[in-house]
Amino acid sequence: MGVLLGMAAAAIGGGVVTLAAWFVFKQVSLPAFNTSMVTRGLSTVAIVATVVIVAGLLYVWTKRGVHGHGPLKWLTVVAAYLSPALIVIASLGMPLSATRLWLDGIQVDQVFRTQFLTRMTEQAGYADMNYADMPTFYPMGWFWLGGRMANLLGIAGWEVFQPWSLVSIAMACCILVPVWQRLTGSLPLGTVIALTTTALTLTLATEEPYSAIIALGVPAAAIMCSRAFHGSWGSTVGLLVFLGISATFYTLFTGAIAVTVVSFVALVTAIVERSIKPILRLMVIGFGSLAIAAVVWGPYVVAVLQADFPIKNAAQHYLPAEGTEVPVPFLAPSLVGLMCLVGIIYLVARVKNVHIRTLGWALIGVYLWIVASMVMPLLGTTLLGFRLEILVVLILATAGVLGLAHLYEQYRSHEHLTAIVTVIAALAGIFYMQEIPAAHQSAIDNAYTDTDGNGERADQFPADSAGYYQEISDFFQDHNAEIVMTDEKLFLAYHPYFGYNAFTAHYANPLGQFDERNEQMATWANDSWDQTPEEFVQALENNPWDVPDAMIFRGDIESPDDGYKAHLAVDIFPNQPNVRYDAILFDPEVFDDSNLWDVEQIGPFVVAARVN
Repeated sequence: MGVLLGMAAAAIGGGVVTLAAWFVFKQVSLPAFNTSMVTRGLSTVAIVATVVIVAGLLYVWTKRGVHGHGPLKWLTVVAAYLSPALIVIASLGMPLSATRLWLDGIQVDQVFRTQFLTRMTEQAGYADMNYADMPTFYPMGWFWLGGRMANLLGIAGWEVFQPWSLVSIAMACCILVPVWQRLTGSLPLGTVIALTTTALTLTLATEEPYSAIIALGVPAAAIMCSRAFHGSWGSTVGLLVFLGISATFYTLFTGAIAVTVVSFVALVTAIVERSIKPILRLMVIGFGSLAIAAVVWGPYVVAVLQADFPIKNAAQHYLPAEGTEVPVPFLAPSLVGLMCLVGIIYLVARVKNVHIRTLGWALIGVYLWIVASMVMPLLGTTLLGFRLEILVVLILATAGVLGLAHLYEQYRSHEHLTAIVTVIAALAGIFYMQEIPAAHQSAIDNAYTDTDGNGERADQFPADSAGYYQEISDFFQDHNAEIVMTDEKLFLAYHPYFGYNAFTAHYANPLGQFDERNEQMATWANDSWDQTPEEFVQALENNPWDVPDAMIFRGDIESPDDGYKAHLAVDIFPNQPNVRYDAILFDPEVFDDSNLWDVEQIGPFVVAARVN
């Protein structure tokens, strides 16, 4: 019960402090991170202050002991529990303070994430991010919570991306302190592990906040596997809840963890112990986590079972260069490389310790997933193994911290050793953490240079064509438009209209029949040159899916040239890049009937809406 209360207190405290800091940052006028060194300096000062204060308090805790319920004890606990949130605020919250966008702005995958947040802010149900009247395929847990936060704060879905990312990551990082305190029996060691994994995750995985949250818990989950499969019902329930929540946030890590960590460890334990009990506990964990996952996945699974067409999924059709190499962070000439090398040594040296051995089994399992992902293209897909590099680093770094702690315990009776270890650990932490903003320099630059949902750039330079989106949205609202056919994916990310089709197959709901809708749009474009306006509208209305009542093209009403242009994204995996863009051209004359269409030139766009 104590650890649960500690987790709740850490999560709430970390979330409140982070949200309060975000509010303060939005009230002050700090310069843009990409055009000034002032914010970078303030970020470093905040990191130094956090590390020094926490290290000092933990030194006193370790050296002298803090007994009873005195103020110093509670100050140390509070500082330790909230320290990961303070690092999140200093390393990411402050650098992003002068922009409304999150890391990477509205580039690449941030488009669909922003679109999903916009949808979940507009609707609190099982709505798909793009298609109307369809249960979501992408797990909605993190996005649904973000939508509720947007409603509470009274801001748009695209704008909540930044504060919700900061708050959710901070909460997850803070939870690690009481969890590791319980697993190691030491507040100082639990805090060091939590801060280490926090710093690594902030450096390597924060563009995708919901996956970062799950990755943070993997090393602890591996240790809990050992305890669960050796008789602990507390750890069994903890794993059950962790996997269930993971499935509602990020399915890739859920599958990887369930197969390569939990199931693998259970099987190995059952063989070594020659007992069926680990398998029985695995079944409890599996069925229990699936019951939690069903809260999010239930409607989609039912819809798939009822579908009368083939279900095609392109979500895993991606194999970048980094997905063709096995990650070996322990050979990197860096502080992280050294920590991971210590971790490898410790895992081998302590292989007879059942709990440490479990970390080793988890590492082997993750590596097996990564290697298997390189073979899967022979079957037409991948396992997105490159995304699991963060798990390798976190497991090894955690083992490294445990290894150094074990070494420290062997010599802690030596005078001044505690002070030396504390100083070195603090300086190492400062050295690494102060580089977190620099590691995200290009991603932060994008957050300042991309045009946001208000049609503004945070660096005060003129907006790009996205600056016209609000005017387009106003035009569509005047015509009560709901379904928009467009290749302007940023428009659908910022404004909660449904799209006739998703822009790429890789994030399209398999129930939406992406390829077939692409073919339908190409047919409309080709046939438009031989149709009257009435025949064109009839063709739109006779399609088996949604009927688009608004369209966005690139073109010029006064000089239409070859027609109004849109693009179709075609999945060409296993090629890399894995997408080809084909242009389709519509005959402007099919929009000339003012009784059927209202057409207007807005910036570089030709927008058409059905007449009410």
